[in-house]
Amino acid sequence: MYDWAVTGMWAVIVATVFPIYFQTVAAEGLPPEVATRNFALATALGIVMVALAAPVLGAITDQRPWKKRFLAAFVVLGASAAVGLLLVERGDWVLALSLFILVNIGANGSAIFYDALLPHLASRDELDRVSAGAFAVGYLGAGLLLVAALLVIQQPGWFGLPEGTLPTRLALAAVGIWWAVFTLPLLLQIPEPPPAEALQEAASGRGAAALAGSRVLATLKDLGRYRDAALFLLAFLIYNDGIGTIIRMAAVYGAEVGIEQGALIGAIVMVQFVGVPATFLFGNLASGWGVKRALFAGLGVYMGVTVLGFFMTTAIHFFVLAFLVGLVQGGTQALSRSLFAAMIPPSLSGEFFGFFSVMEKFAGMVGPLIFALVVTLTGSSRWAILSIFTFFAVGALLLALVDVDRGVRQAERGQAAVEGGWVDGPGRTRP
Repeated sequence: MYDWAVTGMWAVIVATVFPIYFQTVAAEGLPPEVATRNFALATALGIVMVALAAPVLGAITDQRPWKKRFLAAFVVLGASAAVGLLLVERGDWVLALSLFILVNIGANGSAIFYDALLPHLASRDELDRVSAGAFAVGYLGAGLLLVAALLVIQQPGWFGLPEGTLPTRLALAAVGIWWAVFTLPLLLQIPEPPPAEALQEAASGRGAAALAGSRVLATLKDLGRYRDAALFLLAFLIYNDGIGTIIRMAAVYGAEVGIEQGALIGAIVMVQFVGVPATFLFGNLASGWGVKRALFAGLGVYMGVTVLGFFMTTAIHFFVLAFLVGLVQGGTQALSRSLFAAMIPPSLSGEFFGFFSVMEKFAGMVGPLIFALVVTLTGSSRWAILSIFTFFAVGALLLALVDVDRGVRQAERGQAAVEGGWVDGPGRTRP
């Protein structure tokens, strides 16, 4: 249900409604290129602030039973900021971006602790289905919320609302209420995983924050002990950068080649609903094929999307591409989360998912820069979209080098070391 709660925020505030509202209303009076630049800077700031703190925050929650507490704090921050968007009117671009940064911090921060709960709630053979199921439910919630928001905005008279900015502001604020309300099942029903006894004792002796900082540094040095998890992180960083770039640039590219706004928004809505059965399907494929083969299938489709995007000229083409993306987007992300969870010690899930969060949040930042560079060099966005093929190809090659079974064994040894009294770094035990 937390995927249901937060995915709608990504669909409405990050991907569709707020960017359009910001560009056309909140940034009124600014030159378009300045508005776009400010929006990009705010997006990056919200990502970087969480990414820098993620490993330490995750490590703290491995020592203290605070995962749900930290998650709730970030939800309160993000959902309150979303409700605050109700106050943004014409020309209020500073307020709009300030609240948008807080929304991003809330969503990105809560994801660290939400993902870290996964290995405590499902056995290793259930991780893929549980993660995929959550993503699928998230797509369903996002699709319904996005449709409701668009109806309020496009047909305000149906709801007794006047024309103007109020319908859009109400739709944005409703996202914050939706996010907060549907977080309650997790907070009320999901048990807080107890920290390993050795980690809790160490934290009480040295202070949780100080020990967390030293352990993060030790983990960075000793990632070689979890070679396959580290290699997968690198592969994930690269291919997820390609996924993030397509998410961020698809609508802009579609508009550039002449696809009208209605078709662009309709395609984004379609992605949410196609993603529901498709993500469940990926969870089943992982059970039959193995998670790596299922991921290879998803990356193969993405490679095809970049090639077909090079030749795209009509709205029908864009809908076909959106359908293909909907088939694989949720599945590749869900299986990436569950595969990483299988190759880390559960007692260190907060710390390791802190690093995962860093990779996930920075993904999609390099790709747009490459996209812009290729456009500058070639004068064509078609070659830029084709250049994203490289991210999926290189990511797939690195993924091929990951030995999942060996990674699981490394995680089991690491978990045994933690339970046996390890406190200072992976593989380092007390004398």
